[in-house]
Amino acid sequence: MPHPMNSPSPHAIADEDLNHPRCLRAFRGMKVLVGCYFVISVLTLVAAYVLRDDPGMVTDTVWVRGAIVAVASALMFTFVAGTARGRRRAYLRLRIASAVMVVAIAVLISLPGFLPVWMKIEQGLCGLLLLGVVLIVNGRRLRSLFGATRG
Repeated sequence: MPHPMNSPSPHAIADEDLNHPRCLRAFRGMKVLVGCYFVISVLTLVAAYVLRDDPGMVTDTVWVRGAIVAVASALMFTFVAGTARGRRRAYLRLRIASAVMVVAIAVLISLPGFLPVWMKIEQGLCGLLLLGVVLIVNGRRLRSLFGATRG
């Protein structure tokens, strides 16, 4: 008798559904978008380090925001990977986190003087990448796949 932790959940998503060409395209698209988000986040920290001696370009806020975004982008990648493996909780986390982050970015870049212009541009680019994730993850195909219960 298989161990309960190794047996599939009664509400598991079938491999054939996860491997549908439209699902695979959605997963691949989200991985590319979040991968770019991660790379940009890391490059932002590198830029902050290079510009560290210019207090007009690199403030404490840049360091804090840059670190938070880098960690968040790595976390988002784990959500995308879990979603691609059919994990409903990862899908839900991805839906919530991507939407909240897009709104947070919009608010932060609209605050006058909060971030230097170069970081507002970087954050805007990150927001556009995450908007792509929001559109894909909330698309009809994935919502029906993860919303349906099997068993």
